[in-house]
Amino acid sequence: MKTIHVRELMVPLADYPTVEENATLYEAVFALEQARQKLDQARSQHRAILVLDKNGQVTGKIAYLDLLQALEPKYGEIEELKYTISSFTPEFIKSQLQKFELWQKPLDDICRKAARIHVKDIMHTPGETEFINEDATLGEAVHPLIIGRRQSLLVKRGNVVVGVLRLSDVVEKVCEMIKACEITSSHS
Repeated sequence: MKTIHVRELMVPLADYPTVEENATLYEAVFALEQARQKLDQARSQHRAILVLDKNGQVTGKIAYLDLLQALEPKYGEIEELKYTISSFTPEFIKSQLQKFELWQKPLDDICRKAARIHVKDIMHTPGETEFINEDATLGEAVHPLIIGRRQSLLVKRGNVVVGVLRLSDVVEKVCEMIKACEITSSHS
């Protein structure tokens, strides 16, 4: 079977929604919409916005959850969010909603809020494990996606980000490979 490289599956940076660090959340939402309109309808939708410095280099990423969390600043008061949430019980989650009065008025005046929030204040700065080289194989790319529970990896050529490898595209390719297999079914 042919070796598949990350560069074959990645979405090129030019096709991904981007904004500069000083942009507002309002501007980021429009960048996401514009990128979606250009995207081939056969591909999955983008689930993040990349943040660029003044030299056009990727410095951060805003995922869907970052966008929503930015609209309710009280999340910054919840110390437990710094830890893994998989151990939270439904009762604890509900108690935090009540204790911090979350989502009481976050959607009131949403336009003005989005215009005041700067992406550099809410973006996630990627760590070393969130990058992969464009020459890496599909197998090499799957591991950091699984271990890091990531929706995407930033693809580098040397020290420059040239694209995004999305989990949805990796899964689509793996499923395509599975469907191409000729397996004779055995019934017991």
